[in-house]
Amino acid sequence: MSNSMTTELEEAQQAYREAARDFAQAELAPHAARWDAEGIFPREAIAKAGELGFCGLYMDPDIGGSGLSRLDAAVVIEELANVDPSTGAFVSIHNMASWMVSKWGTDALRAEWGQALSSGSKLASYCLTEPGAGSDAASLKTTAVRDGDHFVLNGSKAFISGAGATELLVVMARTGGPGAKGVSAIAVPADLPGISYGRKEEKMGWNSQPTRGITFENVRVPVGNLLGEEGSGFKLAMKGLDGGRINIAAGSLGAAQGALDAARRYMGERRQFGKPLADFQALQFKLADMATQLVAARQMVHTAARKLDAGASDATVWCAMAKRFATDAGFQICNDALQIHGGYGYIREYPIERLLRDSRVHQILEGTNEIMRVIVARHLLNTEEELR
Repeated sequence: MSNSMTTELEEAQQAYREAARDFAQAELAPHAARWDAEGIFPREAIAKAGELGFCGLYMDPDIGGSGLSRLDAAVVIEELANVDPSTGAFVSIHNMASWMVSKWGTDALRAEWGQALSSGSKLASYCLTEPGAGSDAASLKTTAVRDGDHFVLNGSKAFISGAGATELLVVMARTGGPGAKGVSAIAVPADLPGISYGRKEEKMGWNSQPTRGITFENVRVPVGNLLGEEGSGFKLAMKGLDGGRINIAAGSLGAAQGALDAARRYMGERRQFGKPLADFQALQFKLADMATQLVAARQMVHTAARKLDAGASDATVWCAMAKRFATDAGFQICNDALQIHGGYGYIREYPIERLLRDSRVHQILEGTNEIMRVIVARHLLNTEEELR
């Protein structure tokens, strides 16, 4: 199913898919349930992913990155999420933050951090959300005030994946006036004096990665750690999110594929009223609808990735549509698979409930699905361009 009912991929992308699938089965599948239950952040497994190039998927090759396309990356993330959406999602977030350093960092910053980030020996967190600035990200309050050859950072961030366990923070902070144009992006070493981390949040899912708030109190960061130009941070953050949205969508594809495969197996094994579940037409129809939704979502995600790779003018709106559609469809497929499993789907001996819990947050982060609708609607109402 996962091989035959997919979009056409080039030979190299098929190779990436196989490599990611083999890695996921060998390094993630045996441990994912325990990492989830015990809240373990699998640094060693992520470092092994780095050895395969998965921690620098679209970072520049000159600093150790794989230099892959966004479509290549989506294929890899889907396979990781097939067995462990939580760890796959952290790999995606690390890639998003690391790519921003690779793309807009100074030569010195790239030399200092590039190899370590692309290899997975050091990890990065993406720091945009604040306690009072979620969907309205342009209203963020964290400030970075110039003081000679340093910025002085003050403020707080919320819901930061990997916080307290990563070595670099890509922080969006206000260096200018109100609104989006006053925001800059700064690469902040995570152990600088004045940085403190809140308690580890207890979450519904994504338990293999820590989530904490971060407080900055007079944290001095060299001016050379600025990414891009001063005042361009919000724009850079949104460019990072285009790729992040494709990857989170791909994570939902992976979770949905894992759930669909489990439902197929279960329907062949479980017998009720003297025959296997696979003989009941109501369940056949449900399975057919799940597969159709998954294939439609995968087509949309891959199209959005190709748009982003091509630099298309409507790439951002396609990323928003793909993220909204795939994360909604992915969660519903996981929910339907749980229903097919009956009571067994609700217990932790089976992976379905973990896939469901992990995929639920995909509808919220990297921009809520309501914000995705805002992006699409604005494009439709404010441009003559058609979505094709």
